[in-house]
Amino acid sequence: MDNFDPTSHPVDEKQKEHDSSAHPEAPAVTPEAAAEIREFAESQRQGDSEEFREPLDPQEYEQAQRDHEEQEQHSGGILVSPTAEIPVDLKPSEEIIMEHDALEVTDLNQADEAMRQVAQRPRTDDSRRHTQRPHRDNDRRNTVGRHPSGQNRPRQFNPDEQRGRPVSSQGKETKREILVNSSPEETRVAVLQNNDLIELLIERTESEKIVGNIYKGRVENVLPGISSAFVNVGLEKNAYLYVSDVLPVGQHQPSSQIEKMIARNDIVMLQVAKEAIGTKGVKVTMDISLPGRFLVYMPLAEHLGVSKNIEDRKERDRLRTIVESCAPEKGGVIIRTEAEGAEEQALRREMQYLTRLWESIQKRFESSAIPSLVHRDLGLVFQTVRDVFTENTSIFLVDSRTEHRDLMDFLDSISPELKTRVKLYEGKTPLFQAFNIESEIEKIRSARVELPSGGYIIIQEAEGLCAIDVNTGKFTGKRSQEETVTVTNVEAAKEVARQLRLRNIGGIIVIDFIDMRHARNRQKVMEALAHYVKDDRAKIKILPITRLGLIEMTRERKRESLFALLGELCPQCHASGRVLSRESMYIKLKREILTLTHGRPGDTIKLFLSPQVSAYFQERHQRLENVIKHKLIVSPDAHLPWEEYRILIE
Repeated sequence: MDNFDPTSHPVDEKQKEHDSSAHPEAPAVTPEAAAEIREFAESQRQGDSEEFREPLDPQEYEQAQRDHEEQEQHSGGILVSPTAEIPVDLKPSEEIIMEHDALEVTDLNQADEAMRQVAQRPRTDDSRRHTQRPHRDNDRRNTVGRHPSGQNRPRQFNPDEQRGRPVSSQGKETKREILVNSSPEETRVAVLQNNDLIELLIERTESEKIVGNIYKGRVENVLPGISSAFVNVGLEKNAYLYVSDVLPVGQHQPSSQIEKMIARNDIVMLQVAKEAIGTKGVKVTMDISLPGRFLVYMPLAEHLGVSKNIEDRKERDRLRTIVESCAPEKGGVIIRTEAEGAEEQALRREMQYLTRLWESIQKRFESSAIPSLVHRDLGLVFQTVRDVFTENTSIFLVDSRTEHRDLMDFLDSISPELKTRVKLYEGKTPLFQAFNIESEIEKIRSARVELPSGGYIIIQEAEGLCAIDVNTGKFTGKRSQEETVTVTNVEAAKEVARQLRLRNIGGIIVIDFIDMRHARNRQKVMEALAHYVKDDRAKIKILPITRLGLIEMTRERKRESLFALLGELCPQCHASGRVLSRESMYIKLKREILTLTHGRPGDTIKLFLSPQVSAYFQERHQRLENVIKHKLIVSPDAHLPWEEYRILIE
């Protein structure tokens, strides 16, 4: 058994993201000076060889600034850097396209961000013009947007590469850690990528996950009006079966009408596709699928598919040939992304396992009662091993000896080569505290999420959809509103992708990005969002951004969101998020007292309120007595919720 010492595996500090607001704005010069400087820069560019190229002298640059500092500073101005190869026109144009911390370049327009970075570098006496400067020019040609071929072409959007993070050939980050915290009441799995929490899975003893379970049930109702049926599978509510998930039973034939494929009292085999959410029961399907690590066996289907994430044509053909040779005559198979590079023996072994599993499910279905559970899917930890634990995972850390032992036995049968990455955590500090996961879980309850630049997003979940609002907050930028807005939107796109996965938000999602004037900036935000959601295991569809800055998208939802799992409806605000204000309570109670007393003077009235509301009434005690024409005694009661009260008339 492997032991894990937390002191020997320190957690890396999060890489700080570049903040464009940290760079001072470079000064501008007038068109007259710009023409001279442009001519000088052109002569420098033509006179230099490919190996040696002279930059503009820093003193000449500063002198040009001083000579024209009282001239116009804005329209038509040119920004020139001591090492600039091409002057940059700062006149607003449609060509400004943000790439998070950089600008794409077209024609003679250079990356303004790169120019400002160079302009603010510290200058020393050694920064004067040199006669020879080997080894620097080739680097500079690629840092300001010049394509290796020599053309000024925009580079492909890759924020991770811009930050110097290790990425694979597909641009995916490589550092991943999986932490498992186990207790008698619940099991929690945290997935970290580059030290950022990207996924949190929770399974509790009293609310066991049932997605993937297979049941034997009886059809209770067939409703052609909504193309659905309800099936008794032994759960609290009847399961919901939609027409697209129905396979013909008995003598019935395939049809678009559900009543022609299934009838009341039919005995059917069903698999849970979506857990009960809110007031809705579970959603089931008759198209059974049995997932393995490399393959998904669908015994009632007839096709063979290969994951689109496997792009190499030879590898796709190899996998298809292997699976075709070992797949059963009946049934379909999907080759998963993890199968890329897998050995033939491993694929054949898993195909045999899935075939035997289906045979045993059929036998249990024939002999089991109605309704009953026929097959239970793997537990949370084993599902994580099957679906998430890959070669990209550097460590799989477990704090339970029992879970560690069972996990090692499970890996013996599916991926023995990964056993060395599974460690037993024996530190004194709880695992999730040691890796700062507990503090991240607390943040999930907050609707507001901060962005690196100073902006923020607001996440509001409802039963039908989730609305996300983007705001610049404290971030004011340096140059223009368009730049400020675009930087904030791209940062928001990254955080939205992480929060959707982390909070397990599904269904319809509407993101209200800040309005952008230029269509290509809106496209850049779309590309950023698509880039950041590509590693999400849920199916996602993104619709084009509207002119108002709205993006509509859908995300597959199989379980309730993490926020719904961790909390419950507020008994005071009734899930609205708000209670009556103190002023509203004051006006409401004044009306009620006048109704009870009919406006006639009388004896003493005692009013019992929550402490916070009571203080408001105490401040207006005399005014209220004058209106109701009764002596009033206001008493705080700590046991009363905000909106509750008691009126006693003596």
